[in-house]
Amino acid sequence: MAEKHLIFRSFGSGSSGNCYYLGTEEQGILIDAGISARYIRNGLKEMNLDFNNILAVLITHDHADHIRSVGRLGEYAHLPVYTTAEIHAGIDRNYGVTLKLRTARRFFEKGVPFELFGMTINTFGISHDSTDCLGYSIDVMGERFVLITDCGTPNDNIEAAIRTANHLVIEANHDEQMLLNGPYPTFLKERILSDRGHQSNDTCGELLARNFHPDLRHIFLCHLSQENNDPQLAVNTVTQYLESVGAVIGDGNNGTVLLRALDRTTPSPLFILK
Repeated sequence: MAEKHLIFRSFGSGSSGNCYYLGTEEQGILIDAGISARYIRNGLKEMNLDFNNILAVLITHDHADHIRSVGRLGEYAHLPVYTTAEIHAGIDRNYGVTLKLRTARRFFEKGVPFELFGMTINTFGISHDSTDCLGYSIDVMGERFVLITDCGTPNDNIEAAIRTANHLVIEANHDEQMLLNGPYPTFLKERILSDRGHQSNDTCGELLARNFHPDLRHIFLCHLSQENNDPQLAVNTVTQYLESVGAVIGDGNNGTVLLRALDRTTPSPLFILK
């Protein structure tokens, strides 16, 4: 029997829509559903998967760029959609979700671990100006996968999650000088820079440097701004912080860590995590 691999793929990461796949070559879960169901279907088809292979959708929060197609996935594709009662209520209120969830809603309590198709799911709070916002720590196939996005300011739970992660998706939304000198109106700049806004490249790098450990093998920078960031700038900034604490950037093998910026609108390659 062929060995199964743990696979991660981003279908989109940014203000235009977020959606991630975690699983094997045969089946897995989605985290967030902020891009069109058709786009997700095409991305899965490239992996020789269809919606029948998706076991569940996990939602981080109720902003449109994370939930835009959740109704179609839940009610048309019949995928169970898991999040807290508070975030489900926010999804119900969101005008961007034209097809509301009814039969597909599944609930869990933040901070209380639960089992889902061989995965142990734990969640923790993130500071963001949504109804609520969750980070995910997922234990699967002997590995720990952590996702932290839309992070206004770090907290102890975030730092603890990074210190135990083998594979990490983390927000590096903007370069602060690009944002301050860019075209956004003042109110939007203030929102992004606030404690309930988005995480900068430097904040991301500082956070990673404080909590880096040798078992962290993959770091994927997510939710990069089109107007206020550049993928190479984000990688270079975070690399400087990581190298300052002795991390070696490489392919994720032999004691190195792979560091990649996820594209906003283009699916990533398939990353084999194990």
